[in-house]
Amino acid sequence: MRMRKKPNLIPRLARCGAIWIQDPENLRGRWRELHSPGCPLHVELGCGKGRFTAEIAAANPEILFVAVERVPEAMVVAMERVTALGLSNVFFLSEDAARLPDFFAPDEVNLIYINFCDPWPGNRHAKRRLTFRSFLMEYRKVLRIGGEIRFKTDNRPLFDFSLDEFPAAGFRISSLTYNLHSGRYADLPTDYEAKFFAAGTPICRLVAVQEADRNYFCPIL
Repeated sequence: MRMRKKPNLIPRLARCGAIWIQDPENLRGRWRELHSPGCPLHVELGCGKGRFTAEIAAANPEILFVAVERVPEAMVVAMERVTALGLSNVFFLSEDAARLPDFFAPDEVNLIYINFCDPWPGNRHAKRRLTFRSFLMEYRKVLRIGGEIRFKTDNRPLFDFSLDEFPAAGFRISSLTYNLHSGRYADLPTDYEAKFFAAGTPICRLVAVQEADRNYFCPIL
């Protein structure tokens, strides 16, 4: 996501400092201390401006949500949304998704959301996609056996590409649709999704379950 630099970014980030985790390595294996023992832990990769983040956290106060967003100009909007709602079950990281094992211990995460990530078109950029098998293998290190990845995109080529990557990385695709808003499915929208839906763009969605042994090996092609 590319956004204009905001001249007031630093003070806005500071005002949301209570939910911005700047030393996530120190919470590795201890995230539930921020909410309640034994609570589900869900991680969102690329939360953008946080419409989905805020709405799903508000609807599920028993779940601890950690939103990862590399673009601070977007993350601050998401944090302000969460703060305005008075939510205490959402925290934010301005980090790279490839580093999840540095921040979360094995088996610590119950569910990962990947919503409308950059499709990185062209074969030479495939390894940058958040659903490329090398990324998926990193997610496996923190996701519990039986845990899920829920992936949404408006980009059909990215979705079709991902349908091959998930099984290659040891995930079983338990459900998929090429038209999320066909009336058969219900899901909270992201900011992007609301725009795409208004324009009549079909939304693809899948759920992938980690069932294989944690020692599963996937060759990175």
